[in-house]
Amino acid sequence: MKESYNWILNRLPYTEPFLFVNEIRHVDAKGVEGTYRFSPDADFYKGHFKNNPVSPGVILTECCAQIGLVCLGMYLLGKESEIGNMAIGMSSSQMEFLQPVFPGERVRVVSELVYFRFQKIKCEVKMYNEDDKLVCKGVLAGMIGTANE
Repeated sequence: MKESYNWILNRLPYTEPFLFVNEIRHVDAKGVEGTYRFSPDADFYKGHFKNNPVSPGVILTECCAQIGLVCLGMYLLGKESEIGNMAIGMSSSQMEFLQPVFPGERVRVVSELVYFRFQKIKCEVKMYNEDDKLVCKGVLAGMIGTANE
């Protein structure tokens, strides 16, 4: 039976329209894999770009951060961590964009943990499209922990 990671999804500090995680396929102490489908009705497509909408790089980065940093960090902190006091923030990003992501496309994010210590988390992330082509890749870092730490 497939393990459920709904406890992580239910504790994410995001809601529509700024939630970019649909599913966590796998997570362990070394990394996480999750998916997101970009709604063709998302407001940012209306102006990016005229008559040829694509997902903005900043949104692709955010999707990678929500899956690759936040979901993994929550897993590493554990089910028993006090989510009400959760403090999350991205401190750095270095991304390379290789393919466009169009409205309605589903992407898969794979994140490998570089380190998690002193509430700082750093990961190497890769995003793939539905054809399993690499869309973007990079290194993201942030802080995650409870606010009283």
